[in-house]
Amino acid sequence: MTDRTVPDATYRLQFNKDFTFADAERLVPYLADLGISHLYASPFFKARPGSTHGYDIIDHNALNPEVGDEAALARLSGALKARGMGQIVDFVPNHMGVAEAENGWWLDVLEYGQGSPFAEYFDIDFHPAKAELRGKVLLPVLGDHYGAVLEDGQLVVRLDPAIGGFSVWYWDHRFPLTPYRYGTLFTALLPALRRAEGVAAEAVAAVEEIAAGFREVRAAARSGRARGARRARAEGLKQRFAAALDAHPALHDAIDAALAPFRGTPGEAASFLPLHRLLEAQNYRLAFWRVASDEINYRRFFQINDLAGLRVEVPAVFEASHRLVLRLLAEGHIEGLRIDHVDGLFDPKGYLQRLAEKCRAATGADTDTYVLVEKILGHHERLRPDWRVDGTTGYEALNEINGLFVDPAAERRLTRTYARTTGESTDFEAIVRAGKRQVMQQELASEVGTLANGLARLSERNWRTRDYTLRDVRLALTEVIACFPVYRTYIDTRRPAPEDLRDIEWAVAQARKNPAFHDDSIFDFLRAVLTSDAGRRRDDPFPREEVRRLARRAQQVTSPVMAKGLEDTAFYRYNRLASLNEVGGHPDVFGVTPAAFHRRMTERARLWPHSMLTTATHDTKRGEDVRARINVLTEMPEEWTRRVRRWTLLNRRRKPEVEGTPAPSANDEYLFYQTLLGAWPPELALPEDGSDDPAVLAAVDDLRDRLCAYMTKAVREAKVHSAWTRPDAAYEQAVSRWVERVMDARRRNPFLADFLPFQARAARVGAVNGLAQAALKFTCPGVPDIYQGCELWELSLVDPDNRRPVDFDRRHAALGDLRRTFGDDSPRGTAARALLDRWTDGTVKLLLTWRLLTLRRRLPDLFRHGDYRPLEATGEHAHRLLAFERRHGGRRLVVVVPRLVLPLMPGDDDWPLGTAWGNTALPLKDAAGAGPLRDVLTGERMGAETTAAGDLLRHLPLAVLINED
Repeated sequence: MTDRTVPDATYRLQFNKDFTFADAERLVPYLADLGISHLYASPFFKARPGSTHGYDIIDHNALNPEVGDEAALARLSGALKARGMGQIVDFVPNHMGVAEAENGWWLDVLEYGQGSPFAEYFDIDFHPAKAELRGKVLLPVLGDHYGAVLEDGQLVVRLDPAIGGFSVWYWDHRFPLTPYRYGTLFTALLPALRRAEGVAAEAVAAVEEIAAGFREVRAAARSGRARGARRARAEGLKQRFAAALDAHPALHDAIDAALAPFRGTPGEAASFLPLHRLLEAQNYRLAFWRVASDEINYRRFFQINDLAGLRVEVPAVFEASHRLVLRLLAEGHIEGLRIDHVDGLFDPKGYLQRLAEKCRAATGADTDTYVLVEKILGHHERLRPDWRVDGTTGYEALNEINGLFVDPAAERRLTRTYARTTGESTDFEAIVRAGKRQVMQQELASEVGTLANGLARLSERNWRTRDYTLRDVRLALTEVIACFPVYRTYIDTRRPAPEDLRDIEWAVAQARKNPAFHDDSIFDFLRAVLTSDAGRRRDDPFPREEVRRLARRAQQVTSPVMAKGLEDTAFYRYNRLASLNEVGGHPDVFGVTPAAFHRRMTERARLWPHSMLTTATHDTKRGEDVRARINVLTEMPEEWTRRVRRWTLLNRRRKPEVEGTPAPSANDEYLFYQTLLGAWPPELALPEDGSDDPAVLAAVDDLRDRLCAYMTKAVREAKVHSAWTRPDAAYEQAVSRWVERVMDARRRNPFLADFLPFQARAARVGAVNGLAQAALKFTCPGVPDIYQGCELWELSLVDPDNRRPVDFDRRHAALGDLRRTFGDDSPRGTAARALLDRWTDGTVKLLLTWRLLTLRRRLPDLFRHGDYRPLEATGEHAHRLLAFERRHGGRRLVVVVPRLVLPLMPGDDDWPLGTAWGNTALPLKDAAGAGPLRDVLTGERMGAETTAAGDLLRHLPLAVLINED
């Protein structure tokens, strides 16, 4: 038996070739001093060479050699255990990387097609609507049309002597030729071999005998046993061929020369006919990458062609893909799992059930392993209570915390400003639906088409539905998916859950309102299938299993459509307040009231006390402190309106024109100003007449380059002026030139002169927001996670910007200074205030992080099991305080954080401290007699039954109190 592990706090590290197990091992003393209990590792299983993120796994049963071997992992594990720490790892069961020549399972499928033992591992439709693709895998990897690539000589047949096989290469991509068609090759090769000089007769004889064997295995096999024997025979022949090549080195050059007829001559189209015929006989079809959106016949991770979906619901696939991770659990190198993209799975609940059982068996525990799922919940959605998990990775908590610092009173003004400045629609729901429709027409058209084909075939089984044309089915399906209010439902073999029925009914009802559909009975058909009601009765003509399959397949389509249409389209089109455009967020929900926040935290403490609390991840659209700053705009909507109008006038002449239209668009420009406000380094100051300081100019240039890269990504994600599938270089270059001009710091720049004082004020208020949100993350019910580097101010933008190297030496040195100054519980209010006054270096945030994480390590039961009770402030600024207490086993924790404090900071040097709070007070009387309170951050003692906010917040703008007895 082993005890159940629940982390006190995690620290996310991004592993790649530039940050290895050895690098992480060197960080262990720092993380331990900081108060971290568990390292939270990005995927470190074998990924494509050069992967910067690890999600393109090519072998689940090997470690990424660029990150380290098992010995290096064991050393890291040992270093963690020596400090009483552990590790959880990000695991990817949904997909694998299949590009180039790295994935052995995928290459075997290409070589042997449906006869490969790995054919069932991948989610491939070998019976698509297009007849030419039946029995084949479409490979949309070519940079141009197939014919152009073929005739340009970019497809090259090569012999691999080590395996005794032939492949076609396209740059770094390898496409193995099936041994069942080697006879064609040997027919062409043998005459040349017989004539070749330097090739021994016995070598030619050996090849002739091997060639005869390959001709024999060409005959198709019908039974499973016969197919296995046929494959074994082919593999044996390849081994013999490899042995012959090894024994007779001259064979290699002779065969290479003999392959010339299959290589063609550029400029002579007819010379490529042998190669074309050879390729047509394979288990795959090479195609231009743009073909993927319409015809690809394997499930992808979103629209990424080189990430192929795994059928982990198949027991053999689960076993094959989880061997190493279960062994690492059994050996104690990892203690928990983060399951990536759980909504991509065919049966999430079933997968998590199997995972929990396998983890128990591997560890010998009588309790479940700590498991989190990456799951984005709709605004009205809750995590399913029957899933065997500890919670989610925390996107909902991120948005609940973030919303506290958004003033709902500003919604109308900021909506009007956005509409008038940009001319864009403010109907967010309509923007989301438009984005989803566009995604279904372009990037994910093949997935929608495959599902529509299946539904159309099903409709033919009933005389009441057989008149629905494929076009009608696809249009109606598209409309229903566009109206879906959540990422997916969870229909399985049982009756649908009430929440699934609710969401399907909503989507169908909304789709019916579209006047384009004259016969809305087709929606009855779709509803019956999506809910799996069709085929439930004995006299129903619809096959029950096919209905269930299609209903569950539909769920794997609605999820990526929502993700791409919402997160990667609408979030870059609707720029009213960019801080709300966050993963798991709902930009049309303008702020979270304290009452709503308290309700959600009370629910979390009751249902999901070990779910993750996060404010930044590798997937978030902007750093946690960037959001905290942008939120300040809701406290100054009138001034923001005036400033934006002024800036658009100042920068109008700087805009280049693209086909007669100034670039960037007003909407992209509006996003840029918010992003610049959020990302400007707090220590970076500029004189009004420009600067010639090399260090200052280098800092501005670095920020400019990051913003140019960000804006390029933003306009591609928005898919209005450019897109990943059709980049508009002219528009993107014009936007970059404009950014360079408006950020010119070498001479007087009226825009920067006006922008920087406004930004500085917002940044100062944003720092208060940042401290408050960090305190909530560390004290609310759940397990807090720090994304690498976020213990100081985190001003990164969307990836890859948020994967830049972190200066850990600086952080470790700063923590050492803090430990020397605040190393005991003596009152240190004056020292804490000094850190606040030099807030730009971020050390005050590091102080808060260290003190609260250390408290969590010291009192784990309080944070794991403590209840959550709101506390109500009184007085003129009561609405600007959020307070709560947590209790367990005689321990009492009181947390007080500020919100919406701009009016309490009238001057450039003011903080919301002391007398700024007027008569605001907080009742701290404790009927249970838990004893006097001490501020964890400053060491100051509190004893009054009702404490004035000015006394609580005398040195820092927030307080975290713990009873000393």
